[in-house]
Amino acid sequence: MNIIKVKDTEMGGKEAFKLMKADIENGAKVLGLATGSSPITLYNEMTSSDLDFSNMTSVNLDEYVGLKPDNEQSYHYFMKEHLFSKKPFKNSYVPDGSNPDAEAATKAYDKIIEENPIDLQILGIGRNGHIGFNEPGSPLDGTTRKVGLTESTIEANTRFFEDEKDVPRFAYSMGIGSIMKAKKIILLAYGEAKADAIAATVDGPVTEDCPASALQNHPDVTLIIDEAAASKLK
Repeated sequence: MNIIKVKDTEMGGKEAFKLMKADIENGAKVLGLATGSSPITLYNEMTSSDLDFSNMTSVNLDEYVGLKPDNEQSYHYFMKEHLFSKKPFKNSYVPDGSNPDAEAATKAYDKIIEENPIDLQILGIGRNGHIGFNEPGSPLDGTTRKVGLTESTIEANTRFFEDEKDVPRFAYSMGIGSIMKAKKIILLAYGEAKADAIAATVDGPVTEDCPASALQNHPDVTLIIDEAAASKLK
């Protein structure tokens, strides 16, 4: 793993954008994208740049089950607000959280991933080591599936909702096996709350207990982390 330590999230976004720009200049056509606070500064760099994404495709990691695309807490909405409304892509795919048929929704998304092999995947990481919504215990070779969110993830997401009971309990998520098929991966993590997860990802064994530890087996991974997130690395 290549580790880049940065001062703060602003510098992290700039470093990630430099890597992304170089990859696009080398022919990357499909970007795997993430939601959450970690990639926002990267998306700010993308929207303020002169790069044209109109011939590119984006494939998002996940979506809450039960939320329609126009729901302000949906990941469809998040991506539109932070990126797509300012820098549209030729095609932008996000799992269909409004589809109650989990088998149909996840099979359809696997087909999208198969037809659009990801050149560069952007990841955040949860405090428990989840990537996408692949919580601890997720199969390391898994494909898209419906997942139940852990209490720690629900607690972390409560800040985005008016009431804890409004936080969705399930999501459709790209599986770890699908994430690992990306040609390149950039993982962004900031803050002391992510330090244990980063240490387990880099220094720990490859185990379902820390889903992100699977990245040790990928040939091209870059971690962009601040000093606080890096504080427990060996």
